[in-house]
Amino acid sequence: MLEDSFGRQFHYLRLSVTEACNFRCQYCLPDGYDGPSSDQFMSLSEIDTLLQAFASLGTSKVRLTGGEPTLRRDFIDILELTANTPGIERVAMTTHGARMEKYASQWKQAGLDQVNVSIDSLDPRQFAAITGQDKLKSVLRGLDAAVDAELDVKVNSVLLNDFSDSRLQRFLSWLKNMPVTLRFIELMETGDLSQFFSKQHQSGSPLKTTLENMGWQPIVPRKDAGPAQEFYHPDYAGKIGLIMPYSKDFCKTCNRLRVSASGKLHLCLFSENGIDMRDLLAKRDVQEVVTFLKHALGTKHATHYLHEGKTGATKHLAMLGG
Repeated sequence: MLEDSFGRQFHYLRLSVTEACNFRCQYCLPDGYDGPSSDQFMSLSEIDTLLQAFASLGTSKVRLTGGEPTLRRDFIDILELTANTPGIERVAMTTHGARMEKYASQWKQAGLDQVNVSIDSLDPRQFAAITGQDKLKSVLRGLDAAVDAELDVKVNSVLLNDFSDSRLQRFLSWLKNMPVTLRFIELMETGDLSQFFSKQHQSGSPLKTTLENMGWQPIVPRKDAGPAQEFYHPDYAGKIGLIMPYSKDFCKTCNRLRVSASGKLHLCLFSENGIDMRDLLAKRDVQEVVTFLKHALGTKHATHYLHEGKTGATKHLAMLGG
């Protein structure tokens, strides 16, 4: 089992397969993607070596992220490879959802268990203003397709200062009959968007208090769960989660590591610049990668240092999928 010097064990790998994305979200890529080309990202064989190494060290959950992971032409191959790696028990992905209506059932057949979709507003005009794409209706049809395909569906929504009570009420009304988990995520500072962060960051604590006063009850997390505090209400088909990276002891229960599309190990989404593994992966020597990972975990810090304004290599969230 991968374990760091603070006794935290790591069951969960967030694997970015591309940095590219065709949305222009205000808090991520407001000017569009202008990064490395697809030939600079890890190949299928390199991903295979990586997955075998992590699985042999106790990793049981893998999330495929981007950018937008479905932009890779070999995405289905990556999905099948991940699902068929011995030791990997749960496969998730994060997507903007624009292709989900067409492919949800195919992803399920390839081995996908869970899908996280970014929806920052249920108002079509506001959705288009935030994402740069007028595709809310298409994304919502994709959610229905994912539910029909019996995928575990989670919806991510970033808290911004213009997040109004009416926006919350619209989401709550939607959750009455929609069997998904809606996760509100605090905006995190990145290197390219520090001014946007200063203007738009909103703490999730007041929202947590509001939900508790409305009768929402906490859910005990799975061992491979992410950082969300999740809640249920007997009157709602859906659940709510809160991800608050600026809250006290947020890093205490960290159970996940990240690998970028270019083959760098990131012990944290923030606070460091990544450790290059590309040469090791090219050799296809799983045991050598295992040795590297064990050594690297000894250097993981206790916290992300976001409170000090340190963002490490993370210029924008598309680099590592959040």
